[in-house]
Amino acid sequence: MYEEFYREIVNAAIKVSDPEKILPLRIRRVNNCLYIDDRRICIDDGKIYVVGAGKASGKMALAVEKILGDLIEKGVVAIPYYMSSLYKLKKIQLVEAGHPIPNEGSIEAAEKILDIAGEVGEKDVLLSLISGGGSALMEKPIQPITLDDLKITNKLLLESGADIREINIVRKHLSEIKGGRLAVKASKAKYIVSLMISDVPGDNPEFIASGPTVPDSSTYLDAKNVLERYDLWDKVPESVRIVIKKGIRGEIDETPKHEHPVFRKTFNKIIASNYAVLRKLSEYFRDKGYTPYILTTRLEGESSEAGKVLASIAMDISDRGLLDQKPIVLLLGGEPNVSLKEQRYGKGGRCQELVLSFLATTRGRRDLSIIAFDTDGVDGFSDAAGAYGDYEVWENMSKNRDSPWGYLREHNSYEFFRKYNGLIITGPTGTNVNIVVAVIIHKPESSGQ
Repeated sequence: MYEEFYREIVNAAIKVSDPEKILPLRIRRVNNCLYIDDRRICIDDGKIYVVGAGKASGKMALAVEKILGDLIEKGVVAIPYYMSSLYKLKKIQLVEAGHPIPNEGSIEAAEKILDIAGEVGEKDVLLSLISGGGSALMEKPIQPITLDDLKITNKLLLESGADIREINIVRKHLSEIKGGRLAVKASKAKYIVSLMISDVPGDNPEFIASGPTVPDSSTYLDAKNVLERYDLWDKVPESVRIVIKKGIRGEIDETPKHEHPVFRKTFNKIIASNYAVLRKLSEYFRDKGYTPYILTTRLEGESSEAGKVLASIAMDISDRGLLDQKPIVLLLGGEPNVSLKEQRYGKGGRCQELVLSFLATTRGRRDLSIIAFDTDGVDGFSDAAGAYGDYEVWENMSKNRDSPWGYLREHNSYEFFRKYNGLIITGPTGTNVNIVVAVIIHKPESSGQ
């Protein structure tokens, strides 16, 4: 009954976070000067060199080329391998790389980006286009860490239940480009400007793609503590332990901190975020006759547990007569995760698992529905952006005398929604502002009761 409505919600969120639409509103060129909101940066006799990485960085590069034109000397941006055919650029080279696990393309991208950073002169500006996913897409490990060692470490972290901040603390301390080290490499530049699209709860720039141009507040000891907290210290490759131990002893330079002189001429600007999208969605729902509430942009923890909590909140609002004259929508964003403790598991992602858990807890009540999707178009290891769950999906399952609990136990939410409807498939969107969750509490007359 609401399937088309769910599609409209997804399209609205993607539209308001589209870099091609956002960037012209935030940056402009006047002669040889670049304006970013109210900040003016004049190039004079220099040039602009562009680097970047992330799921949204390809579209950001496309927009930047249109805005800055011949001010750009050259550039390199790392994007996921499945997105390279989406953009046609003139000055900026796109390098295909791996995500969520780095590959040879990630190494190639990092080396080319570092080369450009080292080439920038004292009259030039380094413009960095950073978005979520950049941590895997550009990588140059500190020796003796190999690419295979990085792959193992990333996989262990992603499956451990660690949040994105903890994962990036470790990544920054194994890399020659993350945690402010890219800025240090470009220290000859007149200015270093980073435009960022945030996919992290709280929008702290140092955790967006592991903050390549941002001073790092964490240490090698913090990286070790993360690995120990999730019982990974003895599981990561020996080379990883060697680098972290050397860092703790001071035999490897720490990531640069706030007092480093390069950050006096470095400007990091967030141009899109999860909160901004939720605010726009609030307007969208209000125009549709709903009363929207933004609960949080910091939804974290296990997706299945988050689904249960949201179900309990929605049931309480409905059962206790807390609805006003209009149906209510609860809007959330954040970074929930799925901890894969077993050796065998199915296909899905954090959004699909959250929706299935909500649906199982509410048992498909007519007055409650939910949609959750990742704005980059990729939810976990699947081709779906997320899923929706409502009475009709529950009825489809019930007719087949099936149960949601086995799918949840095996982390196989994708198969559930494939069989009983509910998958949201957008393809790569060219943006990335984390997940969007909308819990809809319908009025009885609109839900058939």
